[in-house]
Amino acid sequence: MDRKVMIEFENYTFKYFSQAEPTLHEINLQIYEGEKVLIVGPSGSGKSTLGHCLNGLIPSSYKGETTGTLRIEGKDVSDQSIFERSGQVGTVLQDADGQFVGLSVGEDIAFSLENDGTDQVKMKELVDQVSALVDMDQHLKSSPFELSGGQKQRVSFAGIMVNDVPIMLFDEPLANLDPATGKTAIDLIDQIHQQFHKTMVIIEHRLEDVLYRHVDRIIVIEEGRIVAEGTPDALLAGAVLSRCGIREPLYVTAIKYAGVAPDESLRLGSIETLNIDQVKAPLLAWEKAQRKSPEKAEKEEILRISNLEFSYTKKRQILKGIDISIKAGEMVSIVGRNGAGKSTLAKVICGFVKEDAGDVFYKGQSLKGQTIKERSQIIGYVMQNPNQMICKPMIYDEIALGLRLRDVPEEEIEPRVEKVMKICGLTPFRKWPVSALSYGQKKRVTIASILVLNPHVLILDEPTAGQDYKHYTEIMEFLKELNDQGVTIILITHDMHLMLEYTPHAIVLSEGEKLGDASAAQILSNPEVAAAANLKVTSLYDLAQKIGLPEPSKFVQQFIDSEKEVR
Repeated sequence: MDRKVMIEFENYTFKYFSQAEPTLHEINLQIYEGEKVLIVGPSGSGKSTLGHCLNGLIPSSYKGETTGTLRIEGKDVSDQSIFERSGQVGTVLQDADGQFVGLSVGEDIAFSLENDGTDQVKMKELVDQVSALVDMDQHLKSSPFELSGGQKQRVSFAGIMVNDVPIMLFDEPLANLDPATGKTAIDLIDQIHQQFHKTMVIIEHRLEDVLYRHVDRIIVIEEGRIVAEGTPDALLAGAVLSRCGIREPLYVTAIKYAGVAPDESLRLGSIETLNIDQVKAPLLAWEKAQRKSPEKAEKEEILRISNLEFSYTKKRQILKGIDISIKAGEMVSIVGRNGAGKSTLAKVICGFVKEDAGDVFYKGQSLKGQTIKERSQIIGYVMQNPNQMICKPMIYDEIALGLRLRDVPEEEIEPRVEKVMKICGLTPFRKWPVSALSYGQKKRVTIASILVLNPHVLILDEPTAGQDYKHYTEIMEFLKELNDQGVTIILITHDMHLMLEYTPHAIVLSEGEKLGDASAAQILSNPEVAAAANLKVTSLYDLAQKIGLPEPSKFVQQFIDSEKEVR
């Protein structure tokens, strides 16, 4: 039986008016009814532009020149309005806050129904049904902006499901979610797919997290062209993903370290489908051959948080008796669910808010009474949302701003800014306005604007959110270089890869309390701590269990040590 083609690009090329070269080149692609497709590619590859073509933002909001044909449900859409397209393709954006229009959850879900003039009784029924499906029926009167990241995502899902669109497009749905909430989001996408047989198109960097549930096909885009497509099993057995800078799942890397040649018969697409019998013996032999990592000399304490307590209002305490010791030159990750108090802890350390009790010490000296400006001489802070930091229209001026405020001579500013722009992958955009950048590119601008100041302690809130593996690696390798030179780095992150690969020391917060303080390998090999903090045990832990190792955390640490040697 022939499958119905829902989306068809035929010799499709698109060039933005502001650019000299096309962003998409000769795209030929068919996506079938009920198919779940993952689109991956490095930043700037054109995958988001492809999404904009699908949902009508191109040409409605982003103007340019198009050749070739795009058909949705068999119809050429070149003359379609964005309103007509919204009846075919529903979009969940990367930044959920940018998608809300209602003052309450119920209003937001009902927005498109109101525009269509839907009867009030029918509208309420539909909103109740859809909100219950995404488990948000108890929050219909809440403001969308008071919700957690995962709840915001659910409201966005409901907002497009209420119209019963046949195609659902998810543009980096995991970018701002903690690991467990991201896992729930993938579960929800899978549930909707199975229950309603909709056509699902997912654009996402985090390959391993998406492959937690079945995907029919992966489409790889590089430099505006489709360079590969196939099943997860087939693509993970080949070299195209790593060649394009896409981070393969950790268990696949571990299998390669053990000397196993990747093959489609291994069923690498998921840890659950993996053919363990073919990899067990080589993995056990590799594990046995690994050397124990040498003990490192104890360093002096640079930052100590003692019995710290803080609340924004009397009704809810955010931080509860936090005690943390960080050594000079450490790279530390602070992890935990959305709302656990991670960003608030950083704000207290920087002096943005004042603690209710306890103290923060820098090299044994209390920071009580020091102004934000005084603390900024030693502690740099990069916020999670780049839009909250950027205040200059041009990229160069934004990065140079801190130096200019400190009266650094202009002849010294230029080489420092140029060096940091190169490291953060921003040199091609030197003369661009900030408004022309993507969310991920803006993130790199904010990191550059703090790195250029050479702080002693650097706190970064989600430094790699929205970054592809290439830029993620560039930023993290630069941070590691800084760290090797003695800069103490604290990373607030949801990225378990980052936590494992770069931060030997991990601190876990849950409900404002310190839940764990150990090595990253130990934390991500502890199902109880992971569950309590909305983390997700690493797939290396699952792999170690499947091959019968008694100490999974030891196997995870051996993998991390091997990664460092390879890097």
